[in-house]
Amino acid sequence: MRRTAIYRDDLFLQHQPGYGHPESPDRLRVIYDALDKDGLGSGFIRPQFGPVNEDVLRLNHSAEQVRRVAATQGHETVALDADTHASARSHEAACLAVGALVDGIRRIFKGEIDNAFCLVRPPGHHAEQENAMGFCLYNNVAVAARWAMQELGLQRIMIVDWDLHHGNGTQHSFHETDQALYLSVHKYPYYPGTGSAMENGMDKGEGRTVNVPLPGGQGDMEYARIFNELVLPVARAYKPELILVSCGFDICKGDPLGDMQVTADGIAWMTRKMVEAAAEVCSGRLLVTLEGGYGLNAMRDGSLAVLGELAGLAQEGGWPVRLSAEKAEQLAHSQADCPALELAILIAREFWPV
Repeated sequence: MRRTAIYRDDLFLQHQPGYGHPESPDRLRVIYDALDKDGLGSGFIRPQFGPVNEDVLRLNHSAEQVRRVAATQGHETVALDADTHASARSHEAACLAVGALVDGIRRIFKGEIDNAFCLVRPPGHHAEQENAMGFCLYNNVAVAARWAMQELGLQRIMIVDWDLHHGNGTQHSFHETDQALYLSVHKYPYYPGTGSAMENGMDKGEGRTVNVPLPGGQGDMEYARIFNELVLPVARAYKPELILVSCGFDICKGDPLGDMQVTADGIAWMTRKMVEAAAEVCSGRLLVTLEGGYGLNAMRDGSLAVLGELAGLAQEGGWPVRLSAEKAEQLAHSQADCPALELAILIAREFWPV
């Protein structure tokens, strides 16, 4: 079993966007409950961690953005945009969410853990440097990556985003630098409207943005082909020092906000490929963080699939969500029709040997 850390805290349940809002505390509660059942999560490392301060947040966000979100502290409901709401403890939870990623990266580089899954909320990949949006207050991945660049001196960080929605905030944070490579697989056109195949970065960041805009309805076989033929080759060519994954379970079949058809098998396969890539190019340094996902069963099963692959438990047997050898063989040789992938490969070939 690998030394896999789980980052969780009941404070994340205190972020309350409001009655009926899809980004509800139940999204995390169902995962926490599954891990607590029969001691399922007992074999994982549970680090102590704390929130980041304003100086860390400002590595990626403006002073005004931090002030605006911090001002929601203690207020029952504050609308930061049409669908992004904060409550009395949302700012605390958001600072702790970023703190989870920062602590996880720190421990990975100290050799205390092999990898980590940050089961946090609010999510982050839509948050721009100047404003909150898309249920996101601060951009957890972007702030943590900026911290790793500043404090650890990292020059190449790969961010893989498989949320249903394009991570506009993350892309915009790094589209002019070669210190990060952002690769997103998402539905397009769809919220937030960014993420076309032609968006590939600029200046030093040219080629460091890779988008695979899917029309919707894709499932395990299409996603497997994307990871087999594009994500892994780009990772091998870029040779990141750290891989971060923005993990959205809203690509799962039955999600109320999406129409993708991915199952827990597909989630397991993508995670397995990221584990393999990290082992090959960056000594296994891999951190996964939760983004979207609004179907509770998929949140539970998808998280267990991720954890089983991170820790290596899925291969050992006895883990409740496992990818069968037969299905793994099918995914490894997927030739599913996917014109969006073929276009993304055509564009990426200008920069990467794919």
